[in-house]
Amino acid sequence: MIHDQYLKGNLSLTITDADFTKRGWYTCDCDSKDLCDVSLQIEPLKTPVHIKPGESLDLYLDISDPVEVIYNNTDAANRSSGQICTVDGRSTQCKDEYTQRATLTSVLQLRRMTPSDSGVYTVMDSRNEETIHIYPVTVQGDGDDSEAQRQNDKARSRRSVPDDVQPCRDQGAAQSEWTVPVLAVLLAVCAVLVGINVWQRRENQQLRKRLEGNGQVNHVQNGVEMNGLGNPGAEEQQSLAQPSNDHEAV
Repeated sequence: MIHDQYLKGNLSLTITDADFTKRGWYTCDCDSKDLCDVSLQIEPLKTPVHIKPGESLDLYLDISDPVEVIYNNTDAANRSSGQICTVDGRSTQCKDEYTQRATLTSVLQLRRMTPSDSGVYTVMDSRNEETIHIYPVTVQGDGDDSEAQRQNDKARSRRSVPDDVQPCRDQGAAQSEWTVPVLAVLLAVCAVLVGINVWQRRENQQLRKRLEGNGQVNHVQNGVEMNGLGNPGAEEQQSLAQPSNDHEAV
């Protein structure tokens, strides 16, 4: 209270340097009578944090009362949300995946952060269920990365590919896709050519038999074309009957 204001009848109470240790109920009474009750509440602190993979995250608890640390992921592909640690004085209880990484000194420190640890970390007063400190954390940059994060990055990159862009296919698989149809076409063409050849041979044989039956097939014998009956052909008979020019000259 300000003394000068008190003498003037102003009984207001001024709280300087308000922090979480001064939050709570304040009661004004006179002659054992309560005149008014006032609850002092402190707005939660909010501290954005940007760190690289492999670095540590320091979470200031701000109060000595029991607190719990709650993690909320910002990516559905990352680990699930929920309470990760509770701190009561010098005692710390953490989930199995954080037990080997958490250390309590003047702060709660989480070591070996990875991109999959990105999210919102909230320090809450366990007794009053009051939010004390909020840490939006981003882990990004060079450093060691977990296998789970690498898988998440691959999944996100696949989702980010536009619909009109097709992913590259394996060259061997692409060749095998067109090799089989080409071979099938070549085999079909070869089969058709063989069939045509066989058909032509049979037709020629049948035609030859029909011609031989009609005596129309000519053979060459001793330089003289003979018909199917063993006689010289018509042209050969005319050539034999015509005397040569040499005999006329004699």
